[in-house]
Amino acid sequence: MRIHLFSLILCLGLLGCGNKTKPHVEEEKEAQTVAEIEPDMRYGFDFNQYTAKQLKIKRGDTFGAILERNGIDYPQVYEVLQKIKGKVSVRKLQLGKPYTLLYSKNDSVSTPKAFIYHPDALGYSVIQLSDSIYGKQVKKPIRTVELQATGTIQSSLYETMQNSGYNVNLTYFLSDVYAWTIDFTRLDKGDRFKVIYTEKFVDDSISVGIEKIKAAYFEHRGKGLYAYEFQTDSIKGIVDYFDDNAKNLRRAFLKSPVKFSRISSRYNLKRRIAYYGRVKPHKGTDYAAPVGTPIMATANGRVEKASYTRGNGNYVKVKHNGTYSTQYLHMKRRKVKVGQYVKQGDVIGWVGMTGNTSGPHVCYRFWKKGRQVDPFKQKLPEAKPISKELKKQFFTHIEPISIELECLLFEKEKTSSLAMN
Repeated sequence: MRIHLFSLILCLGLLGCGNKTKPHVEEEKEAQTVAEIEPDMRYGFDFNQYTAKQLKIKRGDTFGAILERNGIDYPQVYEVLQKIKGKVSVRKLQLGKPYTLLYSKNDSVSTPKAFIYHPDALGYSVIQLSDSIYGKQVKKPIRTVELQATGTIQSSLYETMQNSGYNVNLTYFLSDVYAWTIDFTRLDKGDRFKVIYTEKFVDDSISVGIEKIKAAYFEHRGKGLYAYEFQTDSIKGIVDYFDDNAKNLRRAFLKSPVKFSRISSRYNLKRRIAYYGRVKPHKGTDYAAPVGTPIMATANGRVEKASYTRGNGNYVKVKHNGTYSTQYLHMKRRKVKVGQYVKQGDVIGWVGMTGNTSGPHVCYRFWKKGRQVDPFKQKLPEAKPISKELKKQFFTHIEPISIELECLLFEKEKTSSLAMN
């Protein structure tokens, strides 16, 4: 708690310093004569030399059909496909995704010279259709930015994020951090939070996802709870969240069997499952993740089952002790065998779509005394405390972050500080 007291004193000192204003600089305006138009370079082309058609993939569209519809006959389409083979794949164009056709302004023949496809915000594919035919896939540079968020709950955490203009996915990251300590379905009006997190952007302003939460403070029913990210196992890459006294926020089990994922469906005995088209109890927690994502054992134990069934697909079941077992469904491939001992964080398989599933994820099932239960509603044993050496590293690690977190003010505090100044 001494860290937070020091942080608060430092923040008050900073607030008293006042705002420094930059000197006003007059910029001289000079008349410029432009001898020629500057190139408008996009996707490797000077758009001043082309007419661009912005379109979207329609149902039934194929690469060949699009080109033929725009005056390129099949022999030329075939030549293009042969030249770009192994460089750009245009076999599966996604419905509704945008593409651009470029037409030369200096050419009397009105056929496209280039095809630019935008499957997602992370990149695009460029295919030059004539002259020197080529194809390439371009990944946009990703910029990671540290951001801050504060808010007071009026109805729900999601609505608070939305109304405040924050990325609403921050809701899921925050609920994951406090998954073992706060029931986010039972928040009270007036509960409040402060978060320091990182978010990834392309083209400076397009978000491609939140990366992680670095630190948070959540005040629920008058009780404040801190959370600081800290890596406890650099070899396995296990990251946990600890409070300001270095106490682990999780229990003896990892909250998720996969890293960098999100909960796509929780344990719900009345859930309507899309695959079946009717209400069917869902006794697991689904973590959406790309195919091939490693699946980890959430606690130490011995592999009880490693098999395949029509509904579960490839799955693994681990017995941890006489009380708890966990099960991991829909794997692309299993890595362990029956009888094998595994430690918390060991990879036991990879995310897939085997069995009855409509998308890539791992269905994580939690067993207590032979019955499937919701792991987030169990009074599980606490995780083992970190070593003395790690505890020292932890306090050193959180000191600057703690100051930054304490300096984040809620709206009423901001108003009070401004009035004092």
